[in-house]
Amino acid sequence: MKSRYSAAKNVFVDSIDIDDYIELNSSVTAYQQLQHSMEKPLKMILLFGRPGTGKSILLNRIQEKLKYQKEIYYFDTPAPTEKEFFQKLFKVLTEKDLPKNTEVNFSALIDFCKNLRGKREIIILLDEAQMYGAEMMEKIRLLSDTRAVKFVVSLHKTEDEDLIAKEHFKSRIWEVIELKNATNEDQTAYVHKKLLKKNLFEIANSIKAKDMKLIHKFTNGNYRECNKLMFTIFEICEYYDENEPSKINYSRIPQKIIEMAALKLGYIHV
Repeated sequence: MKSRYSAAKNVFVDSIDIDDYIELNSSVTAYQQLQHSMEKPLKMILLFGRPGTGKSILLNRIQEKLKYQKEIYYFDTPAPTEKEFFQKLFKVLTEKDLPKNTEVNFSALIDFCKNLRGKREIIILLDEAQMYGAEMMEKIRLLSDTRAVKFVVSLHKTEDEDLIAKEHFKSRIWEVIELKNATNEDQTAYVHKKLLKKNLFEIANSIKAKDMKLIHKFTNGNYRECNKLMFTIFEICEYYDENEPSKINYSRIPQKIIEMAALKLGYIHV
């Protein structure tokens, strides 16, 4: 018989699917801040935070919510080459496919955008923008200067926080929205809401406040790390449920299982 923990494990497969979005106090605030910024006459908006703080799912959600109200496009994965990026952008701006075996004339594209000003306001959500080079970012900045195209630029925050200081961002980003790791309260709500969304009430109730404090300590409130740890916890529970059920306490997750999962993932060491 399939373990009761199999479904719980799969709840925490890392995903940016809009159906997996969990509404929290912090995510509502970030969403409202980004939406408000997009209403302003800004050319570029910087969304940044450490990997796993929810940047991609926020962009995904705002595009999904606003796509019938605004001309908004989500570029989820950076194009492997500048040529492919501008082919994609050309289609968005001109609403036509670029003829085969031709390349985008950047100067002509700038002029085209200038002619759009006041007629259309196009919003481009650029995810994983740290993968674009300085030359590409300069061209994106020039496109934003036409005020026909507004860019929301999503970047990873590094340990030394040097991304904002890079030359192509100085004085060009008009507003900055930073996503941070979750508080213990938000991470607890996140875990419970994800389980309750799949009607896994008993398993949600088995994760107590003390357990969540430990989980928060190991993951430092990072959603991606939380997903990894919860997946591993339920993977271990699944094994015992199928092979040694007498060792499972179904009313709560034993601390030793949380620690075993943390050890497996390298959060603690023997």
